[in-house]
Amino acid sequence: MGAHTAVNTVLGPVPAQELGVVAIHEALLSVFPGAEHAFDVTIDRAEIFETLAGKLRDFRRHGGGTIVDSTGMFHGRDVRLYEALSRTTGVHIVASTGQGPEELLGGYFLTPQTNPPTPWPAEKFADLFAREVTEGMVVPRVGRRGAAGLVATAATVTGMTATDESLFRGAARAALATGVPVSIRYGDDAVRDLEVVLDEKLPAGRVAVGGLDRKDAVATGAPRDVAARGAYVALDHVGAEDDTHVTGAERAALVAELIEAGHGDRILLSSNATGVAKGHPPRDVPYRHVLTTFVPLLQAQGLSGEDVRRILVDNPRDLLSVR
Repeated sequence: MGAHTAVNTVLGPVPAQELGVVAIHEALLSVFPGAEHAFDVTIDRAEIFETLAGKLRDFRRHGGGTIVDSTGMFHGRDVRLYEALSRTTGVHIVASTGQGPEELLGGYFLTPQTNPPTPWPAEKFADLFAREVTEGMVVPRVGRRGAAGLVATAATVTGMTATDESLFRGAARAALATGVPVSIRYGDDAVRDLEVVLDEKLPAGRVAVGGLDRKDAVATGAPRDVAARGAYVALDHVGAEDDTHVTGAERAALVAELIEAGHGDRILLSSNATGVAKGHPPRDVPYRHVLTTFVPLLQAQGLSGEDVRRILVDNPRDLLSVR
Protein backbone atom coordinates (compact mmCIF):
# COMPACT_ATOMS: atom_id res chain seq x y z
CA MET A 1 0.00 0.00 0.00
CA GLY A 2 1.55 3.28 -1.09
CA ALA A 3 1.59 6.50 0.85
CA HIS A 4 -1.79 8.15 0.86
CA THR A 5 -1.89 11.53 -0.74
CA ALA A 6 -4.93 13.48 -1.83
CA VAL A 7 -7.96 12.68 -3.95
CA ASN A 8 -9.44 15.13 -6.45
CA THR A 9 -13.00 16.00 -5.42
CA VAL A 10 -15.28 18.63 -6.95
CA LEU A 11 -14.43 20.92 -4.01
CA GLY A 12 -10.69 20.42 -4.43
CA PRO A 13 -8.12 17.94 -3.13
CA VAL A 14 -9.13 16.02 0.01
CA PRO A 15 -6.74 13.89 2.12
CA ALA A 16 -7.32 10.32 1.01
CA GLN A 17 -7.88 9.05 4.55
CA GLU A 18 -10.91 11.36 4.90
CA LEU A 19 -12.99 9.67 2.16
CA GLY A 20 -14.64 7.10 4.45
CA VAL A 21 -16.88 4.52 2.77
CA VAL A 22 -16.69 4.99 -1.01
CA ALA A 23 -19.31 4.10 -3.62
CA ILE A 24 -16.85 3.75 -6.49
CA HIS A 25 -19.15 3.59 -9.53
CA GLU A 26 -22.38 5.57 -9.37
CA ALA A 27 -24.16 8.24 -11.40
CA LEU A 28 -25.56 11.47 -9.96
CA LEU A 29 -27.28 13.23 -12.87
CA SER A 30 -27.31 10.95 -15.92
CA VAL A 31 -28.55 12.50 -19.16
CA PHE A 32 -28.57 10.34 -22.27
CA PRO A 33 -26.64 12.39 -24.85
CA GLY A 34 -29.10 14.64 -26.70
CA ALA A 35 -31.94 14.27 -24.19
CA GLU A 36 -31.32 17.80 -22.93
CA HIS A 37 -32.72 19.00 -26.29
CA ALA A 38 -35.81 16.74 -26.33
CA PHE A 39 -39.25 18.36 -26.15
CA ASP A 40 -40.55 15.81 -23.64
CA VAL A 41 -37.60 15.95 -21.19
CA THR A 42 -37.59 18.56 -18.44
CA ILE A 43 -34.37 19.50 -16.71
CA ASP A 44 -35.24 21.55 -13.64
CA ARG A 45 -31.97 22.06 -11.74
CA ALA A 46 -33.67 23.00 -8.47
CA GLU A 47 -35.75 19.82 -8.55
CA ILE A 48 -32.70 17.73 -9.51
CA PHE A 49 -30.73 19.28 -6.65
CA GLU A 50 -33.42 18.44 -4.07
CA THR A 51 -33.72 14.84 -5.29
CA LEU A 52 -29.97 14.24 -5.28
CA ALA A 53 -29.44 16.00 -1.95
CA GLY A 54 -32.01 13.70 -0.35
CA LYS A 55 -30.30 10.60 -1.75
CA LEU A 56 -26.84 11.77 -0.69
CA ARG A 57 -28.03 12.60 2.84
CA ASP A 58 -29.55 9.11 3.05
CA PHE A 59 -26.19 7.63 1.98
CA ARG A 60 -24.36 9.66 4.62
CA ARG A 61 -26.87 8.72 7.36
CA HIS A 62 -26.09 5.05 6.73
CA GLY A 63 -22.32 5.50 6.92
CA GLY A 64 -21.39 6.64 3.42
CA GLY A 65 -18.59 9.15 2.88
CA THR A 66 -17.80 9.54 -0.82
CA ILE A 67 -19.67 9.08 -4.10
CA VAL A 68 -17.73 8.64 -7.33
CA ASP A 69 -19.67 9.80 -10.39
CA SER A 70 -18.18 7.56 -13.08
CA THR A 71 -20.21 8.81 -16.03
CA GLY A 72 -17.44 10.77 -17.76
CA MET A 73 -17.79 13.95 -19.77
CA PHE A 74 -21.04 13.88 -21.71
CA HIS A 75 -23.78 12.16 -19.73
CA GLY A 76 -25.09 15.11 -17.78
CA ARG A 77 -22.03 15.84 -15.66
CA ASP A 78 -22.77 19.15 -13.91
CA VAL A 79 -19.76 20.24 -11.89
CA ARG A 80 -21.40 23.31 -10.34
CA LEU A 81 -24.39 21.24 -9.23
CA TYR A 82 -22.03 18.65 -7.71
CA GLU A 83 -20.12 21.38 -5.85
CA ALA A 84 -23.35 22.64 -4.29
CA LEU A 85 -24.47 19.09 -3.42
CA SER A 86 -21.18 18.28 -1.72
CA ARG A 87 -21.24 21.50 0.33
CA THR A 88 -24.86 20.93 1.35
CA THR A 89 -24.72 17.23 2.23
CA GLY A 90 -21.14 16.78 3.45
CA VAL A 91 -20.63 13.87 1.05
CA HIS A 92 -17.38 14.03 -0.93
CA ILE A 93 -18.03 13.84 -4.68
CA VAL A 94 -15.39 12.66 -7.13
CA ALA A 95 -16.25 13.43 -10.76
CA SER A 96 -14.71 11.80 -13.82
CA THR A 97 -13.43 12.65 -17.24
CA GLY A 98 -13.47 10.17 -20.13
CA GLN A 99 -15.91 8.93 -22.75
CA GLY A 100 -17.18 5.70 -24.28
CA PRO A 101 -18.27 3.41 -25.69
CA GLU A 102 -18.04 4.51 -29.33
CA GLU A 103 -21.83 4.52 -29.89
CA LEU A 104 -22.29 7.19 -27.21
CA LEU A 105 -19.59 9.55 -28.48
CA GLY A 106 -20.67 12.91 -29.85
CA GLY A 107 -20.31 13.40 -33.59
CA TYR A 108 -17.24 15.62 -33.23
CA PHE A 109 -15.31 12.80 -31.59
CA LEU A 110 -16.35 10.32 -34.27
CA THR A 111 -15.48 12.52 -37.25
CA PRO A 112 -12.18 11.41 -38.78
CA GLN A 113 -9.85 14.38 -38.94
CA THR A 114 -7.30 12.73 -41.17
CA ASN A 115 -7.06 11.76 -44.82
CA PRO A 116 -7.51 8.85 -45.32
CA PRO A 117 -10.10 8.72 -42.50
CA THR A 118 -8.96 7.07 -39.27
CA PRO A 119 -10.51 7.11 -35.78
CA TRP A 120 -9.39 9.76 -33.34
CA PRO A 121 -5.87 8.76 -32.23
CA ALA A 122 -5.25 7.81 -28.62
CA GLU A 123 -3.03 10.86 -28.17
CA LYS A 124 -5.92 13.27 -28.84
CA PHE A 125 -8.12 11.52 -26.28
CA ALA A 126 -5.20 11.48 -23.83
CA ASP A 127 -4.76 15.26 -24.15
CA LEU A 128 -8.51 15.88 -23.83
CA PHE A 129 -8.80 13.80 -20.64
CA ALA A 130 -5.53 14.94 -19.06
CA ARG A 131 -6.52 18.61 -19.38
CA GLU A 132 -9.69 17.87 -17.41
CA VAL A 133 -7.45 16.74 -14.56
CA THR A 134 -4.71 19.38 -14.78
CA GLU A 135 -6.77 22.41 -15.88
CA GLY A 136 -10.25 21.49 -14.59
CA MET A 137 -13.37 19.88 -16.06
CA VAL A 138 -15.03 21.72 -18.91
CA VAL A 139 -18.30 23.46 -18.06
CA PRO A 140 -19.85 24.43 -21.43
CA ARG A 141 -19.91 28.19 -22.02
CA VAL A 142 -18.33 28.84 -18.60
CA GLY A 143 -14.79 27.52 -18.64
CA ARG A 144 -13.23 24.94 -16.37
CA ARG A 145 -13.92 24.02 -12.75
CA GLY A 146 -12.48 21.39 -10.45
CA ALA A 147 -10.08 18.59 -11.32
CA ALA A 148 -11.43 15.23 -12.47
CA GLY A 149 -10.61 12.45 -9.99
CA LEU A 150 -10.45 9.59 -12.46
CA VAL A 151 -10.71 8.73 -16.16
CA ALA A 152 -13.73 6.54 -16.95
CA THR A 153 -14.23 4.77 -20.26
CA ALA A 154 -16.20 1.84 -21.65
CA ALA A 155 -15.94 -0.56 -24.56
CA THR A 156 -18.76 -1.64 -26.87
CA VAL A 157 -20.51 -4.64 -25.30
CA THR A 158 -20.18 -6.76 -28.44
CA GLY A 159 -16.43 -6.16 -28.52
CA MET A 160 -13.91 -3.33 -28.50
CA THR A 161 -13.93 -1.17 -31.66
CA ALA A 162 -10.96 0.74 -33.08
CA THR A 163 -12.32 3.96 -31.55
CA ASP A 164 -12.85 2.21 -28.21
CA GLU A 165 -9.21 1.14 -28.31
CA SER A 166 -8.15 4.75 -28.88
CA LEU A 167 -10.29 5.74 -25.90
CA PHE A 168 -8.72 3.08 -23.66
CA ARG A 169 -5.18 3.94 -24.71
CA GLY A 170 -5.90 7.66 -24.34
CA ALA A 171 -7.37 7.07 -20.88
CA ALA A 172 -4.26 5.13 -19.83
CA ARG A 173 -1.92 7.84 -21.11
CA ALA A 174 -3.92 10.56 -19.36
CA ALA A 175 -3.74 8.57 -16.11
CA LEU A 176 0.02 8.11 -16.47
CA ALA A 177 0.48 11.83 -17.10
CA THR A 178 -1.71 13.04 -14.23
CA GLY A 179 -1.61 10.37 -11.50
CA VAL A 180 -5.36 9.69 -11.37
CA PRO A 181 -6.68 6.15 -11.91
CA VAL A 182 -8.62 4.66 -14.82
CA SER A 183 -12.01 2.96 -14.59
CA ILE A 184 -12.87 0.76 -17.58
CA ARG A 185 -16.06 -1.07 -18.48
CA TYR A 186 -15.09 -4.06 -20.54
CA GLY A 187 -16.79 -5.06 -23.80
CA ASP A 188 -16.88 -8.82 -24.40
CA ASP A 189 -13.51 -9.85 -22.90
CA ALA A 190 -12.45 -8.25 -19.62
CA VAL A 191 -8.88 -9.53 -19.57
CA ARG A 192 -8.15 -8.56 -23.18
CA ASP A 193 -9.57 -5.07 -22.64
CA LEU A 194 -7.47 -4.68 -19.49
CA GLU A 195 -4.38 -5.72 -21.45
CA VAL A 196 -4.94 -2.79 -23.85
CA VAL A 197 -4.61 -0.37 -20.92
CA LEU A 198 -1.64 -2.23 -19.41
CA ASP A 199 0.07 -2.16 -22.81
CA GLU A 200 0.41 1.60 -22.27
CA LYS A 201 2.64 0.83 -19.24
CA LEU A 202 0.02 1.97 -16.73
CA PRO A 203 0.50 -0.06 -13.51
CA ALA A 204 -2.34 -2.53 -12.98
CA GLY A 205 -2.95 -1.07 -9.52
CA ARG A 206 -4.14 2.15 -11.16
CA VAL A 207 -6.96 0.39 -13.04
CA ALA A 208 -10.46 -0.69 -11.99
CA VAL A 209 -12.29 -3.06 -14.31
CA GLY A 210 -16.04 -2.61 -13.99
CA GLY A 211 -18.92 -4.92 -14.83
CA LEU A 212 -17.19 -7.99 -13.41
CA ASP A 213 -20.41 -9.14 -11.76
CA ARG A 214 -21.87 -9.77 -15.22
CA LYS A 215 -22.76 -13.44 -15.67
CA ASP A 216 -20.41 -13.84 -18.64
CA ALA A 217 -17.48 -12.47 -16.61
CA VAL A 218 -18.12 -14.74 -13.64
CA ALA A 219 -18.61 -17.79 -15.88
CA THR A 220 -15.19 -17.30 -17.50
CA GLY A 221 -13.34 -16.57 -14.24
CA ALA A 222 -12.58 -13.00 -15.31
CA PRO A 223 -12.78 -11.50 -11.78
CA ARG A 224 -10.03 -13.83 -10.55
CA ASP A 225 -7.92 -13.29 -13.69
CA VAL A 226 -8.21 -9.49 -13.44
CA ALA A 227 -7.25 -9.55 -9.74
CA ALA A 228 -4.31 -11.87 -10.50
CA ARG A 229 -2.97 -9.24 -12.91
CA GLY A 230 -3.07 -6.69 -10.10
CA ALA A 231 -6.04 -4.59 -11.26
CA TYR A 232 -9.11 -3.82 -9.16
CA VAL A 233 -12.22 -5.99 -9.60
CA ALA A 234 -15.29 -3.74 -9.55
CA LEU A 235 -18.48 -5.65 -8.75
CA ASP A 236 -20.51 -2.57 -9.51
CA HIS A 237 -24.09 -3.69 -10.06
CA VAL A 238 -24.90 -4.60 -6.48
CA GLY A 239 -28.69 -4.64 -6.26
CA ALA A 240 -29.22 -5.51 -9.93
CA GLU A 241 -31.95 -8.09 -10.42
CA ASP A 242 -31.74 -8.83 -14.12
CA ASP A 243 -30.66 -11.39 -16.73
CA THR A 244 -27.21 -9.88 -17.23
CA HIS A 245 -25.77 -9.94 -13.70
CA VAL A 246 -25.33 -12.56 -11.00
CA THR A 247 -27.60 -12.54 -7.95
CA GLY A 248 -26.74 -10.90 -4.66
CA ALA A 249 -25.98 -14.25 -3.06
CA GLU A 250 -23.71 -15.24 -5.98
CA ARG A 251 -21.96 -11.88 -5.79
CA ALA A 252 -21.34 -12.32 -2.04
CA ALA A 253 -19.95 -15.80 -2.66
CA LEU A 254 -17.66 -14.37 -5.36
CA VAL A 255 -16.31 -11.78 -2.91
CA ALA A 256 -15.60 -14.55 -0.40
CA GLU A 257 -13.82 -16.63 -3.08
CA LEU A 258 -11.65 -13.67 -4.12
CA ILE A 259 -10.66 -13.05 -0.49
CA GLU A 260 -9.92 -16.75 -0.03
CA ALA A 261 -7.65 -16.58 -3.12
CA GLY A 262 -5.71 -13.69 -1.58
CA HIS A 263 -7.30 -10.87 -3.60
CA GLY A 264 -9.10 -9.04 -0.79
CA ASP A 265 -7.11 -5.89 -1.54
CA ARG A 266 -8.40 -5.80 -5.12
CA ILE A 267 -12.19 -5.81 -4.61
CA LEU A 268 -14.45 -2.78 -5.12
CA LEU A 269 -18.22 -2.63 -4.64
CA SER A 270 -20.84 -0.26 -6.02
CA SER A 271 -24.40 -0.24 -7.32
CA ASN A 272 -24.19 1.78 -10.56
CA ALA A 273 -27.20 3.60 -9.15
CA THR A 274 -28.61 6.62 -10.96
CA GLY A 275 -29.67 9.53 -8.77
CA VAL A 276 -31.60 11.34 -11.51
CA ALA A 277 -31.97 9.97 -15.06
CA LYS A 278 -33.08 11.93 -18.11
CA GLY A 279 -33.72 10.25 -21.45
CA HIS A 280 -33.24 6.69 -20.18
CA PRO A 281 -34.63 4.48 -17.40
CA PRO A 282 -32.89 4.99 -14.03
CA ARG A 283 -31.06 2.30 -12.07
CA ASP A 284 -33.20 3.12 -9.09
CA VAL A 285 -31.14 1.66 -6.25
CA PRO A 286 -30.33 3.76 -3.16
CA TYR A 287 -26.66 4.73 -2.80
CA ARG A 288 -26.70 3.08 0.65
CA HIS A 289 -27.67 -0.31 -0.84
CA VAL A 290 -24.19 -1.84 -0.49
CA LEU A 291 -24.01 -0.74 3.16
CA THR A 292 -27.51 -1.69 4.25
CA THR A 293 -28.35 -4.73 2.10
CA PHE A 294 -25.17 -6.26 0.70
CA VAL A 295 -22.85 -6.05 3.72
CA PRO A 296 -25.14 -8.41 5.70
CA LEU A 297 -24.80 -10.94 2.84
CA LEU A 298 -21.00 -10.62 3.10
CA GLN A 299 -21.15 -11.13 6.85
CA ALA A 300 -23.24 -14.25 6.26
CA GLN A 301 -20.37 -15.50 4.05
CA GLY A 302 -18.06 -15.13 7.03
CA LEU A 303 -16.38 -11.83 6.12
CA SER A 304 -14.96 -9.95 9.09
CA GLY A 305 -15.44 -6.28 9.84
CA GLU A 306 -11.83 -5.82 8.74
CA ASP A 307 -12.60 -7.45 5.35
CA VAL A 308 -15.60 -5.18 4.83
CA ARG A 309 -13.65 -2.08 5.78
CA ARG A 310 -10.84 -2.99 3.41
CA ILE A 311 -13.29 -3.33 0.50
CA LEU A 312 -15.40 -0.24 1.20
CA VAL A 313 -12.77 2.15 2.60
CA ASP A 314 -9.16 1.09 2.04
CA ASN A 315 -9.29 -0.25 -1.54
CA PRO A 316 -11.11 2.73 -3.11
CA ARG A 317 -8.93 5.13 -1.09
CA ASP A 318 -5.78 3.52 -2.50
CA LEU A 319 -7.16 3.55 -6.05
CA LEU A 320 -8.34 7.18 -5.99
CA SER A 321 -5.19 8.62 -4.37
CA VAL A 322 -3.37 10.76 -6.93
CA ARG A 323 0.11 9.30 -7.37
